[in-house]
Amino acid sequence: MRYREFAELVDEVFGPAYGRALVREQVLPRLDDRTPAEALEAGLEPRDVWHALCDALDVPEPQRWGRDDRRQAPPAR
Repeated sequence: MRYREFAELVDEVFGPAYGRALVREQVLPRLDDRTPAEALEAGLEPRDVWHALCDALDVPEPQRWGRDDRRQAPPAR
């Protein structure tokens, strides 16, 4: 998953305004108490950040991939 794909999924799954607020403000214990933005800036893989955000917000697996039902990120490591 690329950074662009991460941003697209945030917008599609959570909506542009809410999704961007989550990326800036949602502290995730699984990311060492960092926000998704901080985790990405620290060099974590977008795929791992995406899975951590979705897991924390209980996003069901089928809804994690936005409008493209063929899109899937590899499982989190």
